[in-house]
Amino acid sequence: MADVLVPVEILGQTYPIRSRLDQRYVEELATYVDAKMKAAAEVTPNVDSLRLAVLAALNIADEFFRSRDGLVQDEPLVAERIRQIEQLIDEALQPGIA
Repeated sequence: MADVLVPVEILGQTYPIRSRLDQRYVEELATYVDAKMKAAAEVTPNVDSLRLAVLAALNIADEFFRSRDGLVQDEPLVAERIRQIEQLIDEALQPGIA
C-alpha cells in the first residue's frame, strides 16, 4: 500500500499526515487527539498549544497504559487527572530544574 496524504485538523490547525494507514483511521485518530486537546483546554484555559499537546499526550499515554494493564474504567475524574499532570509539567518546566 502506498503512502497517502491525509489532511487532518487538530485545534483549528490543519496538518498533512502522510501514512500507509487507512485514511478514515487516520482521521479518527486525529479526531481523538483533537478531542483530548480540547478537553485539556477546557480544564487549563489560556495555555499554549504545545502545553495542551503535552497534556493530551500524557492523558492518552495514561489511557494506553491502563488499557494495556486491563485497568481502564470510565472515570469521572479526568479533569482532576489533567490538573495533576499539568502540575507535574509545570514543576518539570520550571527554570533551573534539570
